[in-house]
Amino acid sequence: MLSSPLLLAPTPPTSEIRIVPPRAVTIQEYYTESDGRKKIFTEKDGVAGYGEQKIVDPSEVSYTNLFINGVLQLRTHYEIQQGKLILNTVDAPLRGAPIILQMIKF
Repeated sequence: MLSSPLLLAPTPPTSEIRIVPPRAVTIQEYYTESDGRKKIFTEKDGVAGYGEQKIVDPSEVSYTNLFINGVLQLRTHYEIQQGKLILNTVDAPLRGAPIILQMIKF
């Protein structure tokens, strides 16, 4: 004779469960395109048609990401100042390579 399996019901927690909504996140992006020579980009170099092209002071954002030709760059390869992006590389990106700077604030 087979014994019937013992089924235990879970016990609800006795403490209060609090759900904390995530903090608001703001992402601002700066888009430009390489001319094959330049390694310093300003807000004037931003591509038209992508909204306001600002390079925010790094002290006002939580962190940044820089993509050149779709590849995430190491933080040591660039500097950000208010209104300016400086590439610390030996060569400039290839002509026509898209450059996208993400500025993320929590």
